[in-house]
Amino acid sequence: MKQRKRTSGPAHAHLVALLGRVARGDGRAFEQLHILTRNKLRKTVLSICPGSETEDVLQEAYLRIWRGASSFDAGLASPMTWMCTVARNVALDAIRLKRLPIADLDEAMAVAAPVDDTDDFDYVLARRVSAEAMKSLPEDRRRLLSLAYSEGMSRQSLAQHFGVPVGTIKTWLRRTIIALQADCLAAAGRPVVASMAG
Repeated sequence: MKQRKRTSGPAHAHLVALLGRVARGDGRAFEQLHILTRNKLRKTVLSICPGSETEDVLQEAYLRIWRGASSFDAGLASPMTWMCTVARNVALDAIRLKRLPIADLDEAMAVAAPVDDTDDFDYVLARRVSAEAMKSLPEDRRRLLSLAYSEGMSRQSLAQHFGVPVGTIKTWLRRTIIALQADCLAAAGRPVVASMAG
């Protein structure tokens, strides 16, 4: 079986250049990129979630392309492959959201509030300790944790943002948390549990 060669040529180079300009916030380049790719991306979205949501999904895909253009690496994928992957992931996210069960609001409102809502946890101290621990991390790992746990980005969105597979994001998060735990335990003068290093 013949291996398919990576797409190259003037059209490929033009899309790479446009994505580079989009990464720098160039709105005109984004318009051109949209015109050149919208039919292909629409077909990608339609293949996953045909129906009334197509245009909304396509719009969200282009929004993610605009925000994530700086993570595009021409050495890893062609511009069309990268953009179709973004569109495909947005479409899959939309399908998953439709399948999520939504609790009945009346039922949720009927759940009694706990009688004792006192909380002995020292949030001020915890915030200070976590801020100190975060300083020990490289900037990209601090950003990763902030996006994941402060801004609530999904693993899929993080993968798109950083331009890596979801599995890599999960590994980065696990290793970063383990490193933070080790730093905190060391600072407290307690031994690091051996199983955490695995």
